Amino acid sequence: MKKILSIVCCLLTGTAFIQSCKNDELLNLQNPQAYNPSEVWRDQNLANAYLVDIYASLPGWPVNQGDYADESANVLGPDYVTTSNNNFKYWPYNTIRKINILLTEIDGGTLPEAFKNSLKGQAHFLRAFHYFKAVVYHGGVPILDKPQLLTDSLSVARNSTAECFAFILQDLDNAIKMLPDKYTGADFGRMDKAAATAFKGRVMLYKASPQFNPANPYSNSYWADAYTTNKTAREFLEGLGYGLYPDYAGIWMNEGNREDIMTVIYQNPGKINGRMEHCIRPLGQSKDCTGADNPVWDLVSQYPMKDGKQPGTSTKYPYNVQTFWQNRDPRFDATIAYNGSIFPLGVRADYRQYTDLQLGGLVDGFGPGQQFNRSGFYTRKGVDNSLSQAQVALNAVDWVEIRFAEVLLNFAEAANETGHPDEALAVLKQIRQRAGIEAGTDGLYGLKNGMTRLEMRDAIYQERFIEFAFEGKRFWDMRRLRRMSELNGKAKSGLQAQLKPGLDPNDRSKVFVPTDFTYTVRELIINGPRQMVLPESYYFFPIAQGEIEKNPRLKQNKDWGGTFDPTLQ
Repeated sequence: MKKILSIVCCLLTGTAFIQSCKNDELLNLQNPQAYNPSEVWRDQNLANAYLVDIYASLPGWPVNQGDYADESANVLGPDYVTTSNNNFKYWPYNTIRKINILLTEIDGGTLPEAFKNSLKGQAHFLRAFHYFKAVVYHGGVPILDKPQLLTDSLSVARNSTAECFAFILQDLDNAIKMLPDKYTGADFGRMDKAAATAFKGRVMLYKASPQFNPANPYSNSYWADAYTTNKTAREFLEGLGYGLYPDYAGIWMNEGNREDIMTVIYQNPGKINGRMEHCIRPLGQSKDCTGADNPVWDLVSQYPMKDGKQPGTSTKYPYNVQTFWQNRDPRFDATIAYNGSIFPLGVRADYRQYTDLQLGGLVDGFGPGQQFNRSGFYTRKGVDNSLSQAQVALNAVDWVEIRFAEVLLNFAEAANETGHPDEALAVLKQIRQRAGIEAGTDGLYGLKNGMTRLEMRDAIYQERFIEFAFEGKRFWDMRRLRRMSELNGKAKSGLQAQLKPGLDPNDRSKVFVPTDFTYTVRELIINGPRQMVLPESYYFFPIAQGEIEKNPRLKQNKDWGGTFDPTLQ
């Protein structure tokens, strides 16, 4: 316990949602290492600081997770995951121990009942969050609900995946009972009943999904539970005032808006650059890093037209790769920066970014001779255009782990699989209406009328691809749906821009616009593997061999040389 307390002093200034962290009284506390562990649960400031440490374990912006799928410009090559490396391993037991200490010891203190229940409710949520992530990675893991003592056996066997889901859902139910409906003001960012209810919907969707039910992917009984849970979440959240923020492009820069349900807060000074903007920007407007979250053509080409139809199928908006940016779903311009598009980045309001090698240069251009991994595109999502090149690492845009659009699409997916296609269609129309897609004379926003269950399923997955680009959803969706075979063996592409003949790149009197270039779709120029390798064994990742060597009672997953079945079958 004292070891845990020793890090409290470095936490007190780093978390915006803990109001007391701004109080002089807390900042002037004596060295926390000198405190008796029992004092933590008699002092609200110390108990708060203890919880802050646990919050620090939450994930931030999922930078470069698009590399694992068809979003961004890197490739998972052969043997990216092995039993002996650290890739895709999640073993959060240091954090779980801290949570278990809180839940075990807090009732022995003298904290006010309401305050104590708030901390316990948040702890239950955080434990569920970490156990769920471990289960998504590995299947069933050992359930520890109390801190292990030196006298306890440290060799603990894995619980079944079904037992883990039951434990996670019990933790979430406890959180829902203990937490207030919604934290606001200085408490914004704490986990509340709204976050727990929404997250429970995510958990139930995963439990029903093909990843955990390969023999019965879409007719298992868990889909009914997922439908009920997500419908309850939607109705509860709408009753609290949550909903879609009207401006898709403004979701990230208008922080704390009605769409934000579970938020990891960044603040300057203190906790900054979770977005890693210095790596995401073109190097000409950044420093020290480059190449993160570069969109690939595989994503860019999938954005619908303004009428909601896929490129090449719209009679109202003809499509040609030479004018690929014209008349697209407004989410395209909100997410993708392309050759010749306006991308201010702290320079000036009309600054244009080029990916042509002559104008963008070898550092930011895409094509033979490029100096860095490029695709011909950059992402706008979460980028703070107001920051100058010198300030680029000061990005403090919050990460929204759960927003209302996810709740809606989780509900739509479960509705479609349980015989409620009209409810699923209504959600898709709602999402597309907010995006700014035209309703059309039929009011279907480009969607097909009378879709079959399979067609609706694909429409929902496609909507998630576009809506949640660069939000860490795509790879995990493809894995959850057991559709990684669609990515396996795939080479990614970019779009090379070339200035049209007769135009002088040195003509400073001319502002070059996208139509001054020709465009060619070409495979990414990569040193190393060029095709994605996503074998069936990746549907559940292995337990690290080092953990098994420390604990012989841990059984390895069956696709990784062991006998443990990580599914719900």
